[in-house]
Amino acid sequence: MTATPTMHASAVLVGERAVLIRGPSGSGKSRLAFDLILAGRAGQVPPAILVGDDRVHLDTSAGNLIVRPARELAGLIEIRGLGIRRIEHVGEAVVGLIVDLAAEDGERLPATEALTTRVDGVELPRIPVNLRFQPLPLIVAALTTTDGTANDRPSTDCRKGIANHISPTIATE
Repeated sequence: MTATPTMHASAVLVGERAVLIRGPSGSGKSRLAFDLILAGRAGQVPPAILVGDDRVHLDTSAGNLIVRPARELAGLIEIRGLGIRRIEHVGEAVVGLIVDLAAEDGERLPATEALTTRVDGVELPRIPVNLRFQPLPLIVAALTTTDGTANDRPSTDCRKGIANHISPTIATE
C-alpha cells in the first residue's frame, strides 16, 4: 500500500463503497456524513455507517482508494448542537465517490470534467457542491439513479438554447 497524507475530511460507507466528503472547515462535512447515515436508516440509500469524521487516512491498494478513520477519532462524530457523539463505525472502506463541499465548480449542469477527480492515482466519480445547493439530495440522486445524458435526447423545441428539456411536456418558461 502507498500511504497518502491524512486528509481533513469525513467518510461514510454506503452499501459497498464509501463516500469521501471534502471541504473547508465549517462547510458541513460532519452534517452531511450524519445525513447520509440517517438516509441509510430511512432506506433512501443502502445502509450507511461512519468510517471517519473530521480526519481520515487514505491509502491505495490494488487500484482502489482506501479510507480509514484517524485512530483517535474512530467512532466519533460531531453533531452541531449536541457536541461530539459516539456512533457505530467501520475501520476501513473502499472509496467509490468523492463529494467536494463549497466547490467553485459546482454548477446546475456541471462540466463533464468536473464529475471525476484523481486522488493518489485513482480516478473516482466526484460531485462538486456549490454553497447554493443542498448536498444530500445530490448524493442520494447519484447513488440511486443513472446518468441520462448518454441515452436521452433533449427536446428540439428548447427555447433556452441549453438543451436541458427532455420532452416538450416539461415547462419551458
